Amino acid sequence: MLEKPKLFLNVKEFWLVMAILVLVLLLRLSFFYGDYQDFKSKPFYFTNVEVLQQYEKESRGRPYTMLRVYSDGLGLTFFTRTQKKETFLNHQLRLKLFPEEKMRFVEYLGTSFINSEIKEVFDVELGVKKSLLESVAKQHQSGMISNFYQAIFFATPLEKSLRDRVSMLGVSHLIALSGFHLAILWGVLFVLIRPFYRGLQQRFFPYRFDLIDVGFLVLVILGWYVWFVDAPASLLRSYMMMVIGWTLLVLGMELLSFTFLATIVMLLLVIFPKLLLSLAFWFSVLGVFYIFLLLHYFSTLHKVLITLMISFGIFVLMLPIVHLVFPVVSPLQLYSPFLSLLFGFFYPLSMGLHLVGLGYLLDVPLLELFTMRSDVHLVPLDKYYGMAYLLLSLGAIYSKRLFYLLFLVAFGFMGWMFIGFWV
Repeated sequence: MLEKPKLFLNVKEFWLVMAILVLVLLLRLSFFYGDYQDFKSKPFYFTNVEVLQQYEKESRGRPYTMLRVYSDGLGLTFFTRTQKKETFLNHQLRLKLFPEEKMRFVEYLGTSFINSEIKEVFDVELGVKKSLLESVAKQHQSGMISNFYQAIFFATPLEKSLRDRVSMLGVSHLIALSGFHLAILWGVLFVLIRPFYRGLQQRFFPYRFDLIDVGFLVLVILGWYVWFVDAPASLLRSYMMMVIGWTLLVLGMELLSFTFLATIVMLLLVIFPKLLLSLAFWFSVLGVFYIFLLLHYFSTLHKVLITLMISFGIFVLMLPIVHLVFPVVSPLQLYSPFLSLLFGFFYPLSMGLHLVGLGYLLDVPLLELFTMRSDVHLVPLDKYYGMAYLLLSLGAIYSKRLFYLLFLVAFGFMGWMFIGFWV
């Protein structure tokens, strides 16, 4: 059997490309640093922002409202606060910003806090996305369920109460739009479009290859969808991997390789340097890395076994990584791999039900799931152990023994996490 050509001819070529991409990334960051210096040097700015998230907080007995906003003019996403007791969601604000000299560059690149003063509040015209969000909301009596569906369809932020419940269930990866969702949508669209295309192909252009043409059409549709939901980091990474992966597949080149993943990551960082500080992006990258790692050693298994291996293997291998940042542990998180398997059927079904106005049909089991009670512990992982785990993960690429050791460490961490609930 002929071996598929690789993306790089040798290791030297791979590292040369990586070095070039790193240099380009550093150049891009230098431009951002110049913008950062200009931004914090001025006493104030006026800018229009879109309100992405709103919630109440309290300090020394005094309540206030936190707002997460995005300024298209400045290209910044940041938090600010106000004493006003109004609903600002689905509105635009005219803000007077007061940058602080002590703001760090990493805060400027990421999501920082900036003091501001609200000057004006504007109603946002009801566009297509807002109309669809309202259509989803009208099909449910529970605001929690509406928020859930809006998040998995349109990448809207979760309310804090639902976010806490999702974290307790260990299914945050199912809510944040990512490659998992794109893969499901790809399959559904391909199955729906191909029969219509084949009828036209056989009649008008039999010389065309339907797998290539339909695949390209699905990519265009998914590209529009990524743009429509404002291109969240994990979804953007997934879509770019899908586009380049499909291209390599058409060219007959090797697809499932760690060099391919590293190249995609570096290209995305060069194009969007702010992804360097996106947790969603890096969790997404690590999730794909562990999928590749599992396929690297178990690709010869039956497809059903591979599906089960990925679902349960990713759950175990990602636990130490997740608990570097999110220490919440609940016995309900053990349902996570089973819910991941069910989600592959639930996601397209729920979309179809909402399209015909029957989105409410699954509300009862969802409410029962989100209102399940459980004890909660905090089990943080020390950053040095986390770094050692990441190094072990990289070593597992080259050594099957290290791969089994990695699994043993991950299982041991899982046992340490959950044993406290029963002992």
